[in-house]
Amino acid sequence: MPVHYGSQLEEHHRVRRDAGMFDVSHMLAIDVEGKPAREFLRFLLANDVARLSLPGKALYSCMLNEAGGVLDDLIVFALDPNRYRMVVNAGTAEKDLIWIVAQRDRLGLPVGVHPRREWALVAVQGPTARMRFWQACEAARAATLGLAAFQGIDVAGMFVARTGYTGEDGFEVMIPAEHVVTLWRSLLGAGVAPCGLGARDTLRLEAGMNLYGQDMDESVTPMESGLAWTVDLSSDRDFIGRAALLSMPLQRQLVGLVLLDKGVLRSHQLVRVGNDDGVTTSGSFSPTLGCSIALARVPRSVAAGQMARVQVRDKWLAAKVVKYPFVRLGRRLVDIRSS
Repeated sequence: MPVHYGSQLEEHHRVRRDAGMFDVSHMLAIDVEGKPAREFLRFLLANDVARLSLPGKALYSCMLNEAGGVLDDLIVFALDPNRYRMVVNAGTAEKDLIWIVAQRDRLGLPVGVHPRREWALVAVQGPTARMRFWQACEAARAATLGLAAFQGIDVAGMFVARTGYTGEDGFEVMIPAEHVVTLWRSLLGAGVAPCGLGARDTLRLEAGMNLYGQDMDESVTPMESGLAWTVDLSSDRDFIGRAALLSMPLQRQLVGLVLLDKGVLRSHQLVRVGNDDGVTTSGSFSPTLGCSIALARVPRSVAAGQMARVQVRDKWLAAKVVKYPFVRLGRRLVDIRSS
């Protein structure tokens, strides 16, 4: 995926106001199959796939190591009682596969683990994304019209899911790679704008969505990364990393920052809130808000509404601590004023 196809700013606004598409075929779908598949995934993942009571339903989860660190964040779909599909990040895909197979072998479960490298993946996002997708793929309209959020279905040789990484509505479409160019051209003809990596990053940051390798990795837990909601501790179910999470005191949290001075927030910038120090994990200019925003890992004592300072090169710039997301479904959700 290129950084942009012409203008990163225009691509960002097209997704917020109309419809854009991303070629995210670098991500990997992995099918997990067999009678013990459900049992296996309940142990492998921090969220509980037992919640997926209907075919096609999906949930977001972290896959943890024994120390509670995040190996990857992913979406898992229940295709049927004995078959699940995970979509993992590109940069961790091979590491994930090795880990998944190793855990299966350690448990001695007869579960098939099948990377679906033959699939391409196109994300169509924005307030008009579904309508424009139906214009391009009329054969998929009836089957996908009633799809709820975080639900997918096999239709017309594709797997279409109402998921995304932008904070807008839309579909993520898995399709055999030999047919993806035809799909792309059909979407172009329906008025969907091609969008690159730059817009994808500013959109997901405005939506308060974590980026693996920046906002979380093996050195931090989901609890320190704003992802406690993806960890199911409500039952006695054991999963990899559970014991570590239960024994670890919560000392840090992920918060949002809005820059009040002129400048641009980036990752790895020092943050000070009173006597507390932290660090930005992701940062960029927000085209929707018209100012710079960031996610930052800070002590648990820091609260929304407090004033902060961020070290940008040799200057300390004023910022405000906010509760993210910053933008969802085209709506501004934070107050960017200083008081």
